[in-house]
Amino acid sequence: MDEKKTDILSAVEDREKTIVRTSVVGIITNVLLAAFKAAVGLISNSIAVTLDAVNNLSDALSSVVTIIGAKLGAKAPDKKHPLGYGRIEYLSTMIVAAIVLYAGITSLVESIKKIIHPEEAEYGAVTLIILAVAIIVKLVLGAFVKRRGKKVNSGALIASGSDATFDAILSASVLASAIVYLIWGVSLEAYVGVVIAGFIIKAGIEMMIETVNDMIGRRADPEESAKIKELLGEEPEVLGAYDLTLYNYGPARTYASVHLELPDTMTVDEVDRLSRRVQTKIFRETGVILTGIGVYSFNTADDEAAAIREAVRSTVMAHEWALQMHGFYADTQTKTMRFDVVVAFDIDRAQAHETMLREVQELYPDWTVQIVPDSDVSD
Repeated sequence: MDEKKTDILSAVEDREKTIVRTSVVGIITNVLLAAFKAAVGLISNSIAVTLDAVNNLSDALSSVVTIIGAKLGAKAPDKKHPLGYGRIEYLSTMIVAAIVLYAGITSLVESIKKIIHPEEAEYGAVTLIILAVAIIVKLVLGAFVKRRGKKVNSGALIASGSDATFDAILSASVLASAIVYLIWGVSLEAYVGVVIAGFIIKAGIEMMIETVNDMIGRRADPEESAKIKELLGEEPEVLGAYDLTLYNYGPARTYASVHLELPDTMTVDEVDRLSRRVQTKIFRETGVILTGIGVYSFNTADDEAAAIREAVRSTVMAHEWALQMHGFYADTQTKTMRFDVVVAFDIDRAQAHETMLREVQELYPDWTVQIVPDSDVSD
């Protein structure tokens, strides 16, 4: 089997195992916390503690959905889905967000009912101890799950980790309201429940928005783009890396295409060996699968072409909307030149192309000029 394919399959398998194991820890912890809090909530007649228990139960359900999503997303590519099933994880994250949102709305309704028809709560030492322990457990669980989620780039795990940390803060507010009631006799139960519900609803909506952005396709991470270009630039033959585009097919499946500017003296065999080398290097260093490598030819021994390149660059880059010029090649024998220009989104591409073509043509009226306006898709 190809070495690069072996690396990819191994990485996907390891990622799935990490997600499942972490989610199982979350399920067990949240079920135990939910059971203890539900018992305390019923005994003390505390709506805030009961809602906190419901929130823990929804977290456990979220972890179950995360496991299912990871299992389905790790399925090997097949004829029907040649790029794999990685995007299923976005659906699982959306379901997790829906569960969180539902829990928040339900909690809000129940809290409002308690405000309209208040009932006196009865707190004891056991209640306070359980709440305090729950806060500590949730803080530890949140840090653990979030760290593992970042390690394997799992949006569902990161969301669950953030939610667990947030739950610890909400549990702290429940504990604070209980202490206030015991000391001053002021019941903040139902009002704390409303606040908790509001934060849960907000978290659910934010999770949905983030997931929708991933499904639609968002701008590439500048740090990731810069890292890939830096790795490509380390190769002695590569004079520049341009038009880097990342295609997301799930958290563990990011594909990319790029144009490399290479000396016009390189043979096809040399370009082929370079392409295979950088594909393996990029995957091992970043996890990104470089599927397409285009080539720009760079004039290496033509002083006239070099002078033309600088003149054209000065003319084109005088415009604020022209962000970068690359891929320039001039053939002084046939009097033809070609190059690409990255243009900003706030300028009409056709207008920008017409302006650049006119200005360059005025500089070199006898030349055939080909300009390709590129989109600003990566930093």
